[in-house]
Amino acid sequence: MDHYLVIKTRDELLRIRIRQILYFEADRNYTKLVLAEGIQFTFAINIGKIEEILGKQVADINSFLIRVGKSHIINKNHILQINLPKQKLVLLGNEGKPRELVISKDPLKVLKDQLEKEMTKTAEALE
Repeated sequence: MDHYLVIKTRDELLRIRIRQILYFEADRNYTKLVLAEGIQFTFAINIGKIEEILGKQVADINSFLIRVGKSHIINKNHILQINLPKQKLVLLGNEGKPRELVISKDPLKVLKDQLEKEMTKTAEALE
């Protein structure tokens, strides 16, 4: 079953499958949404409000999307690489083209640790 996110503004409505979301990126009072297919949208909504909308509309949102630092919400299913020394997060979309995000070291380390814990739990459950 697909989960959807609906974003409404005064003039438009956007309905997106959660699994199509690659990431959200904050830019002051605007938020850019990039889909796995490379399509981009920009909303006059800050990223905190987007996070609020996600929490209300999508059950178990943390299994898909996670806030990384102040400026990004990413889809964990698209993570290809986390490079702490270079402060780089690489996401892989459906078009096969990697997208690099520059994120400060502390939020990246938290993300890396969280993913490692999730992998350990999954491995233990399989044993």
